[in-house]
Amino acid sequence: LRETYENHHRVIITDDALKAAVELSARYINDRFLPDKAIDVMDEAASKVRLQTYVPSPEMQEIKDKINEVNNQKEAAIASEAFERASELKTEAAALQEKLDELVEKKQKKQQEIQLLVTENEIADVVAMWTKIPVKKLKEDEKARLLKLEETLHERVVSQAEAVTAVAKAIRRGRTGLKDPKRPIGSFLFLGPTGVGKTELSKALAQAMFGNENAMIRVDMSEYMEKESVSKMIGSAPGYVGYEEGGQLSEKVRRNPYSVVLFDEIEKAHPDVFNVLLQVLDDGHITDSQGRKVDFKNTIIILTSNAGASNIVSPKHLGFGAGNDEKANYEKMKTDVMDEVKRMFKPEFLNRIDDIIVFKQLNKDDIRQIVEILTLQLSKRCKEQMDLNLDITEAMKDYLADKGYDEKYGARPLKRAIQTELEDNLAEALLAEKIKASDTVKCDVKDGKVIIEAEKKKAARAVKGKSEEGAVPKAAKKVVKAKAGNTATKTAKSRKTTKK
Repeated sequence: LRETYENHHRVIITDDALKAAVELSARYINDRFLPDKAIDVMDEAASKVRLQTYVPSPEMQEIKDKINEVNNQKEAAIASEAFERASELKTEAAALQEKLDELVEKKQKKQQEIQLLVTENEIADVVAMWTKIPVKKLKEDEKARLLKLEETLHERVVSQAEAVTAVAKAIRRGRTGLKDPKRPIGSFLFLGPTGVGKTELSKALAQAMFGNENAMIRVDMSEYMEKESVSKMIGSAPGYVGYEEGGQLSEKVRRNPYSVVLFDEIEKAHPDVFNVLLQVLDDGHITDSQGRKVDFKNTIIILTSNAGASNIVSPKHLGFGAGNDEKANYEKMKTDVMDEVKRMFKPEFLNRIDDIIVFKQLNKDDIRQIVEILTLQLSKRCKEQMDLNLDITEAMKDYLADKGYDEKYGARPLKRAIQTELEDNLAEALLAEKIKASDTVKCDVKDGKVIIEAEKKKAARAVKGKSEEGAVPKAAKKVVKAKAGNTATKTAKSRKTTKK
């Protein structure tokens, strides 16, 4: 078929393009079959290359604009019965059209001499357009990205080394082909109290794997507590309201097949919902109410639960205050949590999950690191949205860490502390016009009070100082004027005496 499409589009399709069309379509386009989808990708890429040659040059576009302008003037002249002027404009338009035809003919001859190539880059562009995956992610060396996955995740997730390592290892197993190709890339059960980074790790994973943290489908399982709510997930049965709309889960995954699917607070879901999840985890697909197969093999499944959270928060299990070995305490706490999880979930459900990860409780040093991340994000927002340069002192960061530290609730109180102590004061200073765009704003704390003030510009002060040094004081000016007046009076008197 290559020769047929080459002759039709008048292009040359390279061997790499053919190989990329098969590999990328097989990997990323799931709702169609080979060889049909590979042929369509090749056809669209070839037509895209050919259509780029039909874009007029700036000179041709300028002549077209002139022709339109002359034609408008000609019509206006005819309407005002200025027929001689209309005849002149008609001749001018004909000359411009002739010049345009010559340029078009030259361009066509030149294009016939140039061989238009369809390469793997054009194939990747088409696949990216169809699947909504950034082109650079298709071209990037995935091996290098997977090898540095822990480093990438730790840029956003503080502490939780065991969780990050376990996720990275499971993802590498899935992408190297060691897993069942029909199952999702990875499936994890995240356990731990609130505010320790379960959702943040999910967002970081979406950013690292799919190029955007918004490539995450979040499903709140508290909405699926009733038996009838299963229809919300895969769609209503024929004859019921909402049949044509599709399911909340199936429709989102069908439209975004490359994403992280987060099932939040899984223990709140009705037991019938687990039957759907079993099919997703085992077979890698579900069939919606309209009979369409929704593929999950390119998704990452994450389930979060607060099961066993009391064992994580309880000091008697951790023993930090007693000074015991932290690693041994963590292992004991993990064992206690797993015992509770086994009582709560069925064995067939737990056996289908790749890894069960228990998140540690955050300490004060972890909160201080999170302060650095959150204040940096705030500084970027202020610079992009209001052109403010924030200078947040170390004392202010320590103050926020103290205010936002809560052993039971993790990092969530810290976000509230930044809002109330820093963002609210910044908003008040902006409204009171104490600070304005392009200012460097110093955020400090003294005696337990937050201080927001614009730093004075040293350069302006220096210039002002120089001008003051070179200026003559007003008092000195008055003295000089007075002396000048006295001298003039004495001179006038001496002249009168001489005349006499």
